[in-house]
Amino acid sequence: MAFEVYRPRGEKQEKAPIVSLSKTSIVLNNVAREKLATNRIELAFDPDNQTIRIRAVESGGMEVRKTKVFGKGFFNQFSIMKKGKFEAKYHPDEKSLYVQIK
Repeated sequence: MAFEVYRPRGEKQEKAPIVSLSKTSIVLNNVAREKLATNRIELAFDPDNQTIRIRAVESGGMEVRKTKVFGKGFFNQFSIMKKGKFEAKYHPDEKSLYVQIK
């Protein structure tokens, strides 16, 4: 049997970084933006694992405007058609978020 633990509403849980993909943009929630702690990012895609990497960079890359990155060119280059909200995994040693879109 697999048991799931009940957690009362009052008990605080750490919120997850969420990345939303639309037809033309990538939106980062507050947690994702706090983890990256920058307004410049680099986007990369691993087609074998269907994973997007969002890495914080000091210069170059793309600008995060408020919560959004305009990613139409990125989506077109890698033929990414997925839309929706995806939980991201943060890797502090790389200052990167990994978003699996399978």
